[in-house]
Amino acid sequence: MKFGRLILVLTMSGTFSGAALAQQWSGILSPSRAINWSSAGVTGGIPNRTTICSTLNPGATAAQINSAIAACPSGQVVLLNAGTYNLSAGIHWQGKGNVTLRGAGADQTFLIFSNTDSCHGAFSVVCIDGAETNWKGGPSNLVNWTSGYSRGATTITLASVPNLKVGSPIMLDQLDDTSDGGSIFVCASTPACSREGNGGGGQRPDRNQVQIVTVIGCGGFATAGALCSGSNVNVTISPGLYMPNWGASKSPQAWWATSPALNDGVEDLSMDSTNAGSSAAGVEIFNCLNCWAKGVRIIDTGRAHVQVQLSARITIRDTYQFLTQNSVSQSYGVECYTGSDLLVENNVFHAVASPLMINGACSGSVFSYNFSINNFYTASPGYSLASTNDHTAGTDFTLREGNVANQLYADNFHGTHHFATAFRNYYSGTQPVCYAGGGSYANATWGPCNNNLTPIVLEAYSRYYNIIGNVLGTAGVQSGSVYNSIGSGNGIPDDPISNLSLMRWGNYDTVNSASRFVATEVPSAITSFANPLPTNNNLPPSFYLSVKPSWWPATKPWPAIGPDVTGGTTPNAGGRVFPIPAQDCYTSIMRGPTNGTGGVLPFNASNCYSGSVSPPSTPAPPTGLGAIVQ
Repeated sequence: MKFGRLILVLTMSGTFSGAALAQQWSGILSPSRAINWSSAGVTGGIPNRTTICSTLNPGATAAQINSAIAACPSGQVVLLNAGTYNLSAGIHWQGKGNVTLRGAGADQTFLIFSNTDSCHGAFSVVCIDGAETNWKGGPSNLVNWTSGYSRGATTITLASVPNLKVGSPIMLDQLDDTSDGGSIFVCASTPACSREGNGGGGQRPDRNQVQIVTVIGCGGFATAGALCSGSNVNVTISPGLYMPNWGASKSPQAWWATSPALNDGVEDLSMDSTNAGSSAAGVEIFNCLNCWAKGVRIIDTGRAHVQVQLSARITIRDTYQFLTQNSVSQSYGVECYTGSDLLVENNVFHAVASPLMINGACSGSVFSYNFSINNFYTASPGYSLASTNDHTAGTDFTLREGNVANQLYADNFHGTHHFATAFRNYYSGTQPVCYAGGGSYANATWGPCNNNLTPIVLEAYSRYYNIIGNVLGTAGVQSGSVYNSIGSGNGIPDDPISNLSLMRWGNYDTVNSASRFVATEVPSAITSFANPLPTNNNLPPSFYLSVKPSWWPATKPWPAIGPDVTGGTTPNAGGRVFPIPAQDCYTSIMRGPTNGTGGVLPFNASNCYSGSVSPPSTPAPPTGLGAIVQ
């Protein structure tokens, strides 16, 4: 086990029986509405690599760092010693596998970028990427998927397998639905199901449902790296299929990169994009399998601090992400721009408008124990912009757990979503302060949040959602309900199925000052994907962790959030919420302002999550953020 995640052989079987898999959610959720989330992220956990292939010092150029990555043997580390590296280009892997780029700590190794890497057109300062551009507008390899469509299937048949190897990821997709049959409805068209259509994300046009799986065998070959061959080839995949609506009538296909990135990561350094351009991401993870970012500080990117595109089993954890250059739109922390089985865990988001953004097909992913504060948004003074968004078509079977944030918002701007679960989160509905004026962050003035103060907003075509064991609202802020717009079209047709299919169980809300275990809020009588009424009010600590994780402080209650928690120290939450470790990191170790204002903070993950109680003493270098003082 890694970080308490129980990895079972049965995970690979594709069996979705709750009893067979002994899931933490068994007895609460129907197996038709959930999956095994315990194996999200890098398979087996992020590797602890100890062999250093190359050590570089301040003064090294981006070209020298890239050359060191290219020359590094498999399973080893390129180490950047403490100091400041002024880089006039971005860093990239270009298909080099099994290499870690590591600094001496995010408060010691500082990468200051004045330009980007093109990253196959994605543009970022750090690009963990495959060797070629495999994307929605030009798949490197595209074939018909001819059979093997049932939910949980781990064997599919592909018409041909050019350049496909055991151990590589493949994208599975199919045509969108052309009409709404009253159940699963994968759609991004306007005005049928979407206000603006869907030109974003990594999905191919009109093929918004995507699951990225790993080839573990083909035509009798099961050795990693073995080249598949032949026609009408049986391919064994992991995990099994999540969605139950795959079918021949929708022309399913498979596509993949010839040389994807495998098992690469960036760790323990700080990257500053202030002068790198307004379109640059921080870390772009592109056509990757089992890649990660850990212990990094990311400052002032042009769009997303981490964008995951056409990648699977990605882990983003123990990071601190501060500000972006766009405070009106496209200001993201971690952006799933089409991916599967991501684990986004234990991160701090500070002054980022939309910290957790699903902006492309995103299946089977876990967003957990993240803390966000001051979602800096200048389009509307006083507006508390949502920290957590389902924003586009093709999102399914995601889990949000243990997060401290203001709002979960499933919108209908770019299409439909299915089978999302929120468990033991604290969604307050508000923030300590909101933007009041002043333009830039350095000159911003702050005031009360007075708009968009509802913890849960589920617009039309957000179907089969599960809202379980959360704490919702802030005493004195909300009245009437902690839910809003359930099934509302807001410019497109309303969707009564969003409300009828919604599962609510065991949520504590500050409007009622009570925990609601209400039979009428369980969709036990609907025609498709009904959820039986749970037999008791007991909730497990987690839906994906089998035990308390190793990074959780011994003295902190586990779980920290929920209707069964008592004595919680978070104000105006009914005593049901304790701070989570990422929140303690921000407030106690980094000593961030309680209202979330102020400049970028020093950060070192080991200070936060290894028992240290003292803040780092080394200040961060200047970032060119004007009047902001670090």
